[in-house]
Amino acid sequence: MSVPGPPSPDGVLTRPPNSLEAGEPTPGIQNQVVLLDTLEQEISKFKECHSMLDINALFTEAKHYHAKLVNIRKEMLMLHEKTSKLKKRALKLQQKRQKEELEREQQREKEFEREKQLTARPAKRT
Repeated sequence: MSVPGPPSPDGVLTRPPNSLEAGEPTPGIQNQVVLLDTLEQEISKFKECHSMLDINALFTEAKHYHAKLVNIRKEMLMLHEKTSKLKKRALKLQQKRQKEELEREQQREKEFEREKQLTARPAKRT
């Protein structure tokens, strides 16, 4: 019976080298080859299963971040609406103040004209 070859980088034993160059391998070596093939298939299935778990984790994480983005977008829209309302309100208040200031200025001018009318003027000589 031959000794299996050195392990590969991923830890799997490689097939033993065929020491019988001229003839058929012995049944023991054939059994080892079959077992190694089966083991390699099982390892590849295991790796595939792990990669599927990684993909599922990535999809879960993507859903989580998508939900966060949706919430941020909703919040941004809400803040945009609030700022628009505040800008409209500020504009109305500014227009109201300007109107009140104009009315006060007109009132001052009327009072000034009234005072001017009420001040005594020397009578004209005829």
